[in-house]
Amino acid sequence: MIIIRNSFRAPRPNLAVPPLLKPVELRSALIVDDHPLFCDALAMTLTGLVGIESIDSVGTLDAALARLDGDTPPDVVVLDLNLPDVNGLDGVVRLRQAVPGVPIVVVSSLDELKIIRALLKAGINGFVPKHAVRDEFRAAFAAISRGEIYAPQMALEPGSPSLSDEAIARLGLLTRQQAKILQLVCAGLMNKQIAYELSIAETTVKAHVTAIMRKLGVQTRMQAVLFAQEASFTALTPEE
Repeated sequence: MIIIRNSFRAPRPNLAVPPLLKPVELRSALIVDDHPLFCDALAMTLTGLVGIESIDSVGTLDAALARLDGDTPPDVVVLDLNLPDVNGLDGVVRLRQAVPGVPIVVVSSLDELKIIRALLKAGINGFVPKHAVRDEFRAAFAAISRGEIYAPQMALEPGSPSLSDEAIARLGLLTRQQAKILQLVCAGLMNKQIAYELSIAETTVKAHVTAIMRKLGVQTRMQAVLFAQEASFTALTPEE
Protein backbone atom coordinates (compact mmCIF):
# COMPACT_ATOMS: atom_id res chain seq x y z
CA MET A 1 0.00 0.00 0.00
CA ILE A 2 1.02 3.59 -0.57
CA ILE A 3 0.08 6.60 1.53
CA ILE A 4 -0.31 9.98 -0.18
CA ARG A 5 0.46 12.74 2.29
CA ASN A 6 -0.77 16.30 2.46
CA SER A 7 2.70 17.52 1.52
CA PHE A 8 2.90 15.57 -1.75
CA ARG A 9 3.69 17.35 -4.99
CA ALA A 10 0.95 17.87 -7.54
CA PRO A 11 0.39 14.56 -9.35
CA ARG A 12 0.90 14.12 -13.04
CA PRO A 13 -2.23 14.19 -15.23
CA ASN A 14 -4.33 11.00 -15.15
CA LEU A 15 -3.24 10.13 -11.61
CA ALA A 16 -6.22 8.68 -9.79
CA VAL A 17 -5.83 10.71 -6.61
CA PRO A 18 -8.92 12.18 -4.93
CA PRO A 19 -8.69 15.49 -3.06
CA LEU A 20 -7.00 15.23 0.31
CA LEU A 21 -9.09 16.08 3.36
CA LYS A 22 -8.01 17.80 6.55
CA PRO A 23 -6.74 15.70 9.47
CA VAL A 24 -9.61 14.42 11.59
CA GLU A 25 -9.93 12.68 14.92
CA LEU A 26 -11.79 9.46 14.23
CA ARG A 27 -14.32 9.15 17.03
CA SER A 28 -17.36 7.93 15.09
CA ALA A 29 -17.93 5.72 12.04
CA LEU A 30 -20.79 4.53 9.88
CA ILE A 31 -20.36 1.03 8.42
CA VAL A 32 -22.37 0.34 5.25
CA ASP A 33 -22.43 -3.43 4.77
CA ASP A 34 -25.26 -5.96 4.53
CA HIS A 35 -23.39 -8.83 6.20
CA PRO A 36 -24.10 -8.65 9.98
CA LEU A 37 -21.24 -10.94 11.01
CA PHE A 38 -18.68 -8.95 9.04
CA CYS A 39 -20.14 -5.71 10.42
CA ASP A 40 -19.65 -7.01 13.95
CA ALA A 41 -16.07 -8.10 13.22
CA LEU A 42 -15.25 -4.80 11.54
CA ALA A 43 -16.79 -2.84 14.41
CA MET A 44 -14.61 -4.74 16.86
CA THR A 45 -11.55 -3.97 14.74
CA LEU A 46 -12.38 -0.26 14.54
CA THR A 47 -13.04 0.07 18.26
CA GLY A 48 -10.25 -2.14 19.60
CA LEU A 49 -7.55 -1.50 17.00
CA VAL A 50 -8.30 1.97 15.63
CA GLY A 51 -9.86 3.47 18.76
CA ILE A 52 -13.14 4.66 17.25
CA GLU A 53 -15.64 5.15 20.08
CA SER A 54 -19.05 5.27 18.37
CA ILE A 55 -19.98 2.95 15.50
CA ASP A 56 -23.28 2.64 13.66
CA SER A 57 -24.10 0.29 10.79
CA VAL A 58 -26.66 0.01 8.00
CA GLY A 59 -27.19 -2.60 5.31
CA THR A 60 -28.07 -0.55 2.23
CA LEU A 61 -26.96 2.59 0.45
CA ASP A 62 -30.42 4.15 0.80
CA ALA A 63 -30.31 3.56 4.56
CA ALA A 64 -26.86 5.17 4.70
CA LEU A 65 -28.03 8.23 2.74
CA ALA A 66 -31.08 8.54 5.00
CA ARG A 67 -28.88 8.28 8.10
CA LEU A 68 -26.52 10.95 6.78
CA ASP A 69 -29.28 13.33 5.69
CA GLY A 70 -29.65 16.14 8.18
CA ASP A 71 -27.78 14.50 11.05
CA THR A 72 -24.29 15.23 12.28
CA PRO A 73 -22.14 13.11 9.95
CA PRO A 74 -19.73 10.51 11.29
CA ASP A 75 -16.01 11.11 11.19
CA VAL A 76 -15.57 8.34 8.60
CA VAL A 77 -17.78 6.15 6.42
CA VAL A 78 -16.69 2.55 5.84
CA LEU A 79 -18.30 1.16 2.72
CA ASP A 80 -18.71 -2.30 1.22
CA LEU A 81 -19.32 -2.47 -2.53
CA ASN A 82 -21.68 -5.46 -2.60
CA LEU A 83 -24.92 -3.86 -1.46
CA PRO A 84 -28.43 -5.02 -2.34
CA ASP A 85 -29.60 -1.64 -3.67
CA VAL A 86 -26.68 -0.46 -5.76
CA ASN A 87 -24.63 -1.92 -8.60
CA GLY A 88 -21.44 -0.07 -9.26
CA LEU A 89 -19.68 3.21 -8.84
CA ASP A 90 -22.84 5.30 -8.80
CA GLY A 91 -23.24 4.32 -5.14
CA VAL A 92 -19.85 5.80 -4.29
CA VAL A 93 -20.65 8.92 -6.31
CA ARG A 94 -23.95 9.39 -4.46
CA LEU A 95 -22.32 8.84 -1.08
CA ARG A 96 -19.56 11.33 -1.87
CA GLN A 97 -22.18 13.90 -2.85
CA ALA A 98 -23.98 13.34 0.45
CA VAL A 99 -20.89 13.85 2.63
CA PRO A 100 -18.32 15.83 0.61
CA GLY A 101 -16.11 16.53 3.62
CA VAL A 102 -16.14 13.09 5.24
CA PRO A 103 -13.48 10.46 4.38
CA ILE A 104 -14.82 7.30 2.74
CA VAL A 105 -12.93 4.04 3.20
CA VAL A 106 -13.93 1.09 1.03
CA VAL A 107 -13.41 -2.34 2.58
CA SER A 108 -14.20 -4.91 -0.09
CA SER A 109 -13.28 -8.24 -1.61
CA LEU A 110 -13.46 -6.58 -5.04
CA ASP A 111 -9.80 -5.64 -5.27
CA GLU A 112 -9.22 -5.51 -9.03
CA LEU A 113 -6.85 -2.68 -9.95
CA LYS A 114 -9.35 -1.10 -12.37
CA ILE A 115 -12.01 -1.05 -9.68
CA ILE A 116 -9.73 0.61 -7.12
CA ARG A 117 -8.64 3.24 -9.66
CA ALA A 118 -12.26 3.98 -10.51
CA LEU A 119 -13.16 4.22 -6.81
CA LEU A 120 -10.37 6.73 -6.24
CA LYS A 121 -11.61 8.82 -9.16
CA ALA A 122 -15.12 8.65 -7.68
CA GLY A 123 -13.75 10.22 -4.49
CA ILE A 124 -12.89 7.57 -1.88
CA ASN A 125 -10.01 8.26 0.51
CA GLY A 126 -8.91 4.73 1.29
CA PHE A 127 -9.18 1.13 0.12
CA VAL A 128 -8.57 -1.94 2.28
CA PRO A 129 -9.25 -5.48 1.00
CA LYS A 130 -11.48 -7.57 3.23
CA HIS A 131 -8.73 -10.16 3.61
CA ALA A 132 -6.26 -7.56 4.95
CA VAL A 133 -4.41 -8.24 8.20
CA ARG A 134 -5.05 -6.14 11.30
CA ASP A 135 -1.89 -4.06 10.85
CA GLU A 136 -3.10 -2.93 7.44
CA PHE A 137 -6.40 -1.74 8.90
CA ARG A 138 -4.43 0.16 11.56
CA ALA A 139 -2.20 1.79 8.95
CA ALA A 140 -5.12 2.69 6.69
CA PHE A 141 -7.16 4.47 9.35
CA ALA A 142 -4.08 6.16 10.78
CA ALA A 143 -3.43 7.60 7.32
CA ILE A 144 -7.06 8.68 6.95
CA SER A 145 -6.96 10.43 10.34
CA ARG A 146 -3.98 12.45 9.07
CA GLY A 147 -5.95 13.54 6.01
CA GLU A 148 -4.02 11.24 3.68
CA ILE A 149 -4.97 8.77 0.95
CA TYR A 150 -4.41 5.06 1.52
CA ALA A 151 -4.40 2.84 -1.57
CA PRO A 152 -2.24 0.35 -3.49
CA GLN A 153 0.63 2.03 -5.29
CA MET A 154 -0.33 0.65 -8.70
CA ALA A 155 -3.81 2.15 -8.38
CA LEU A 156 -2.23 5.62 -8.08
CA GLU A 157 -0.05 5.30 -11.16
CA PRO A 158 -1.08 6.92 -14.47
CA GLY A 159 -3.66 4.96 -16.41
CA SER A 160 -5.20 5.49 -19.82
CA PRO A 161 -8.66 7.09 -19.77
CA SER A 162 -11.59 4.71 -20.15
CA LEU A 163 -15.32 5.00 -20.75
CA SER A 164 -15.81 4.32 -17.05
CA ASP A 165 -13.98 7.57 -16.26
CA GLU A 166 -16.51 9.48 -18.36
CA ALA A 167 -19.35 7.57 -16.72
CA ILE A 168 -18.12 8.52 -13.25
CA ALA A 169 -17.85 12.19 -14.20
CA ARG A 170 -21.33 12.31 -15.72
CA LEU A 171 -22.96 10.29 -12.93
CA GLY A 172 -21.58 12.90 -10.55
CA LEU A 173 -23.81 15.49 -12.25
CA LEU A 174 -27.00 13.70 -11.19
CA THR A 175 -28.96 14.75 -8.14
CA ARG A 176 -29.75 12.11 -5.51
CA GLN A 177 -33.31 11.74 -6.82
CA GLN A 178 -32.08 11.43 -10.41
CA ALA A 179 -29.54 8.79 -9.39
CA LYS A 180 -32.30 6.79 -7.70
CA ILE A 181 -34.53 7.07 -10.78
CA LEU A 182 -31.66 5.95 -13.03
CA GLN A 183 -31.18 2.94 -10.78
CA LEU A 184 -34.86 2.03 -11.20
CA VAL A 185 -34.67 2.59 -14.96
CA CYS A 186 -31.73 0.19 -15.07
CA ALA A 187 -33.87 -2.31 -13.14
CA GLY A 188 -36.40 -2.22 -15.99
CA LEU A 189 -39.14 -0.15 -14.33
CA MET A 190 -41.33 2.11 -16.45
CA ASN A 191 -42.19 5.68 -15.51
CA LYS A 192 -45.52 4.73 -13.93
CA GLN A 193 -43.84 2.07 -11.78
CA ILE A 194 -41.06 4.47 -10.76
CA ALA A 195 -43.66 7.08 -9.80
CA TYR A 196 -45.42 4.55 -7.58
CA GLU A 197 -42.12 3.37 -6.06
CA LEU A 198 -41.01 6.90 -5.16
CA SER A 199 -44.49 8.32 -4.42
CA ILE A 200 -44.14 11.11 -6.97
CA ALA A 201 -46.10 12.14 -10.06
CA GLU A 202 -45.44 10.36 -13.34
CA THR A 203 -44.86 13.73 -15.01
CA THR A 204 -42.12 14.39 -12.44
CA VAL A 205 -40.49 11.09 -13.35
CA LYS A 206 -40.62 11.99 -17.05
CA ALA A 207 -38.96 15.35 -16.34
CA HIS A 208 -36.23 13.65 -14.30
CA VAL A 209 -35.61 11.04 -17.02
CA THR A 210 -35.24 13.81 -19.58
CA ALA A 211 -32.77 15.63 -17.33
CA ILE A 212 -30.86 12.39 -16.70
CA MET A 213 -30.46 11.71 -20.42
CA ARG A 214 -29.30 15.28 -21.00
CA LYS A 215 -26.68 15.08 -18.24
CA LEU A 216 -25.44 11.69 -19.46
CA GLY A 217 -25.33 12.92 -23.06
CA VAL A 218 -27.62 10.17 -24.40
CA GLN A 219 -30.83 10.17 -26.45
CA THR A 220 -32.76 7.13 -25.21
CA ARG A 221 -33.49 5.22 -22.00
CA MET A 222 -31.55 2.22 -23.32
CA GLN A 223 -28.50 4.38 -23.93
CA ALA A 224 -28.82 5.69 -20.38
CA VAL A 225 -28.90 2.11 -19.06
CA LEU A 226 -25.84 1.16 -21.13
CA PHE A 227 -24.03 4.28 -19.93
CA ALA A 228 -24.75 3.43 -16.29
CA GLN A 229 -23.57 -0.13 -16.86
CA GLU A 230 -20.23 1.29 -17.97
CA ALA A 231 -19.65 2.22 -14.31
CA SER A 232 -20.68 -1.20 -12.99
CA PHE A 233 -18.17 -3.44 -11.27
CA THR A 234 -18.89 -6.17 -13.82
CA ALA A 235 -17.64 -3.90 -16.59
CA LEU A 236 -14.48 -3.14 -14.62
CA THR A 237 -13.65 -6.76 -13.75
CA PRO A 238 -11.60 -8.65 -16.35
CA GLU A 239 -13.15 -11.75 -17.85
CA GLU A 240 -11.58 -15.06 -16.86
